[in-house]
Amino acid sequence: MMKFQNNLPETERKHGGRRISLLWIAATVLLAGVFVLASVPSVEAQTRGEDSQRYTSIIQNVFNFIQRRFVDEPDPRALYEGAMRGMFEALGDVHSVFLSEAEMADLNETTQGSFGGVGLYISKPIGEGSGGVPPYVEVASPIEDTPGWRAGINPGDLIISINGETTDKLTMDEVLARLRGEPGVQVNLVIRRGERLEFPVALERAVIEVPTVKYDMIGDIGYLKIITFTPMTVDRAREALEFFRTKDYRNLVIDLRNNYGGLLEAAIGISDLFLDGGVVVSTRSRIPQENMVRNARRNTAVPAAMPIVVLINRGSASASEIVAGALKDRGRAYLVGEKSFGKGSVQQVYPIDDVSGFKITTARYYTPSDVNIDKIGIPPDLEVSFPEYGTEIEEALGNLIRSNRIPEFVKANPRPTAAQLDALVRDLNRDFQIDSALLRRLVRNEQNRTVIAPVYDLDYDVQLQAAVNILRDGSYARLIRTTRTLRDLQEEAEREDDMAKAS
Repeated sequence: MMKFQNNLPETERKHGGRRISLLWIAATVLLAGVFVLASVPSVEAQTRGEDSQRYTSIIQNVFNFIQRRFVDEPDPRALYEGAMRGMFEALGDVHSVFLSEAEMADLNETTQGSFGGVGLYISKPIGEGSGGVPPYVEVASPIEDTPGWRAGINPGDLIISINGETTDKLTMDEVLARLRGEPGVQVNLVIRRGERLEFPVALERAVIEVPTVKYDMIGDIGYLKIITFTPMTVDRAREALEFFRTKDYRNLVIDLRNNYGGLLEAAIGISDLFLDGGVVVSTRSRIPQENMVRNARRNTAVPAAMPIVVLINRGSASASEIVAGALKDRGRAYLVGEKSFGKGSVQQVYPIDDVSGFKITTARYYTPSDVNIDKIGIPPDLEVSFPEYGTEIEEALGNLIRSNRIPEFVKANPRPTAAQLDALVRDLNRDFQIDSALLRRLVRNEQNRTVIAPVYDLDYDVQLQAAVNILRDGSYARLIRTTRTLRDLQEEAEREDDMAKAS
C-alpha cells in the first residue's frame, strides 16, 4: 500500500524517475483495485459500469477512425495526449491534470532540490479563464531570494507574455519550458497587476534551490517563516526553535504568508511541534478504507503557554492552511493577515509510461472542527491588509516603474544617507503623486533585490507589525479566548446567508 506521505495537498511529492518505479507500480495496483471495487453491487453502479465500457469502446473506435481516415497521417501520441488532457479537463478540477513528459520532468527537477528558473510558483486556468479575462498565467507565489522575488512580483500577478509571446495561448507545458532552462539566460515578462497596471520585467534565470524556513529574533519574539513544506521543513523548524531557546524567547510568530504548500507529512510534523495530542487533520475520499485521521503526538516542542501568532495571506495554500487551520481550531494560535487561498484537496501522481503520467485529486482534507476550506479559505482572527491603491495610483506606479528612477538611484547609491533618501522620495512624490510611505517601501524592495533578503522587515510589514503589537501589548490572552473555530464561523455564515435569502 502507498504510504500516506505521498498524498500531497498542493505540490505533489515529486519523484526521481526509475528509482521509485516500484512505488508507482504499487500505486497503480492500488488504483486498479479501486476500479474493481467500485464496479460491484447496486444497479446504479452496474449501469455506470456499462456506460464506462460503452464510452471506452467509442473512444477506441474514434481513435482508430482518425488514424485511418484523417487527411494527413496523425501522430498517435499527439492524439493520445490530447484525449488525456480532455478527459482530465472534463473533471472540472484544476488540480487533476494529465502530465506530459516535460511536466513530469519538472516534478523530478523540483525533487532534486534545484533547477534553472526564475523562482515563481504559477498556475493557469483551464479553458477561457474567468470574468472575461483570458487564461493568462497567474503567480501563486514567488520563491524568496530568487529572480522573480527580487523583481517584486507578487501573488496574484498575471504573466501576460513571456519573451513577447502571449501566455493565454500557451499550455502550462509550454510556459514551463519558457520560464525554466539554462541559468544566466534572460527571460522577459510583461506583468499585469490589478486591472490596469502593466509593466515589463526582465529576469535572469538562476539556480533555484527550494527553500524551507528562515528565522530570527524580534526582541523576545521568535520569528519563524516557513516558506514551503518539504521533507526537511520539520528538522529546520526544530533548529529554529532550539535557536529561539538559546535566546530565551517568550513569544512566537509563525509566518505562513505566500507559502503555497508542500508535503502533507511536513504540515502534520510542524503542527505536532505545537499541539499536545489531538486531531491535526483528517482526509476523506470515495474509498472508505483510505479515510484517515492524523493526530499530534503527546509532548510539544513549544511550551503550551507560549503565545503564538500565525500570519496568513491569500498566498497561503494547502499544507500551510492545514497548519493554520489546526492551530486555529485547537485554540493554539491567533491568526493575523488576510484570508488564505482555499485549497483543501489532496492529490496523488501516477505514472502511465516511461515519460508521462497524471495528477488526480483523491481526497479532501478537514480541519479539527470538521471543516473543508476548499475554495473558501481560512479567515484571520484579525484582518490586516496592505494599503490598496486605486486605478489612478496604478497608472502612476506604472509610469514610475517604466521611468526606472528607483533602480537607477539604488545602483548609484547602494547605501544612501537619510538626506539622499528623503530627497529622492520628495522628488518622486512631486513627479508621480505617489504616497511617500509607499515610495519608501518601493526603495527598500529595490535595495533588497541586490542582497540576500532580510528575514523580516518590521519597518514596512504592517501585518508583522500587528502580530508583534499583539504579543507586546498584553492583549494576546484576551484575544485568544475570543477566537472561534472554523466550524463556528462557517455555521454563522450559513445562518446569515439563510436570513438574507428569507428576507
